Amino acid sequence: MDASRLLLLIFVVMSTSECSETADPLCVDKDKVSRYLPEGEAFYHKFDDQNEPTHEELTWYKNNSKIEYISSDEKERVHYHGGELFFLNLLPEDSGIYTARRIKPSGECKNYIIEVDVFDASDRRNPDYFYGDTESSDKNIKVPCPEPVTKTCDRFGGNFTWYKNFSLLQGNHLAELWVKNAIKDHEGIYTCICTWTHNHKVYNSSASRMLIVHELEAHDCEILSPINMEQFADEGYGIKLNCSVFCGTNVNHDCQADWVPVNQKDGYNQTTKLVIENPSKSAISTAILTIEKVSAEDFVSEFQCTGTCAFKEKSATLTLKRRESIIPLVLKAVFVFFFCVFAAVLVKCFAIDLALLFRPYFPHSGHNKDARLYDAYVVYQMLSMDKATEETLSRFVTQILPSVLEEKCGYRLFIHGRDDIPGEDRLERVEDSIKQSRRLMVILTPGSSSGSENTDQCPTSTQNSVIGGFDWQVGLHHALVQREMSVILIQLGDTGPQGYTHLPAGLQHLIRKSAPLRWPEGSRAAASWNSRFWKRVRYLMPATPANKCPQSAVI
Repeated sequence: MDASRLLLLIFVVMSTSECSETADPLCVDKDKVSRYLPEGEAFYHKFDDQNEPTHEELTWYKNNSKIEYISSDEKERVHYHGGELFFLNLLPEDSGIYTARRIKPSGECKNYIIEVDVFDASDRRNPDYFYGDTESSDKNIKVPCPEPVTKTCDRFGGNFTWYKNFSLLQGNHLAELWVKNAIKDHEGIYTCICTWTHNHKVYNSSASRMLIVHELEAHDCEILSPINMEQFADEGYGIKLNCSVFCGTNVNHDCQADWVPVNQKDGYNQTTKLVIENPSKSAISTAILTIEKVSAEDFVSEFQCTGTCAFKEKSATLTLKRRESIIPLVLKAVFVFFFCVFAAVLVKCFAIDLALLFRPYFPHSGHNKDARLYDAYVVYQMLSMDKATEETLSRFVTQILPSVLEEKCGYRLFIHGRDDIPGEDRLERVEDSIKQSRRLMVILTPGSSSGSENTDQCPTSTQNSVIGGFDWQVGLHHALVQREMSVILIQLGDTGPQGYTHLPAGLQHLIRKSAPLRWPEGSRAAASWNSRFWKRVRYLMPATPANKCPQSAVI
């Protein structure tokens, strides 16, 4: 070997020896940690290795390059303190792999690696950036804040704030959020934000996770239909039998309704359908058995509706019953109809009789407070009439009317001539007597008129008194204007060719409202208090006669 080759060999050996002395020992990589962080927030990370002493110094650098060392100066945006790494305002260029190297005095070397991926805040709904999902079917669900944010708040004494779908949830400031009575509406993105202070500056760190609520399956088994044990059917006609079973909530399997057996003969067809109702999530299975033509055999057969719900089974038995003929029902309806019509006719024809029959048992309470002396004030007129009409009126007013209403019915009437006191003022007497009367009884004759021409005329009978125009005016005023008394109209004889046109306008108004009662002169019932005419008069009179007072009281 010449001298030049020997010198080259010595140089190579020396160079290799120098390199081996300065080379780093072989380092062991620990499990890598990955973090997805939103731009603009702060991030704090600490490597926790309980088997290693914390006083040993770590060297930090980025992307496994010795050139890009991380500063330990707290004024820097990205810096470290031993095993703690700080990003005080994350930027997109901060994405990368960060390594903390620990070399023991013995020469043992370990690398702690964290991979940081900074994403834009507008992409925060991306599920890839969530810290997993929280899935539960519990009634109350706990949503924990992800560990990186929790450790930051514990280290710096920060405050928690919670958001659902990035909307603030008021009153939640703990590391764990409880969702009470959880339902599907509570599903969503839950984000916890820690607000913490470092070197007198405030920073935010956030992390999100998805909450998924699984509703519990509540199994039950209840026959909804048939409810009754029998169902009416017509022989020779088709029918559908409904078997409905409620299986519970949130159940979409193991729910079956069935008619057993259904293949006894031809002409049977069964369809089954499962329905999940919203929003109750109730599962209802329905089986419909169609019988094309009901036969006599079907009426002695039993049809069993069976419901199978998970491990439960219930059944109900149904039998068919012949529908009764409609003819008896029609006959009953016709009988009830005619009975009602008959009862209505009886009531219509004998309404007055019934009212008079029950009147003593149902007296009017208002009568006890009515201190009037007379039940009716009788007003009539005898002008412009022939002798026969005058005699009829006189007999009716002085004999028949008092004999029926006063003697047989107990009423008290005021009749001029009979009840007048000689010498007293007639106008004052009329006014006072009408005020003391509960009814105004108007006797109409073919010759009755308003009495505007003459106000007084004495009848041929010395026992009678003729009422003039003043009586009509005062009586109609109390009946129509003051409405203090009701009016009873009685017609004697025919109205004549002029009808009632010659009467005062107020009296014509009363006649249009209620037709006068026609007195059946000459009939056997003319003076019978139980005749149709007198029953109608008694019906219009007060229910209870006025208390009879001594004559001195009247005066």
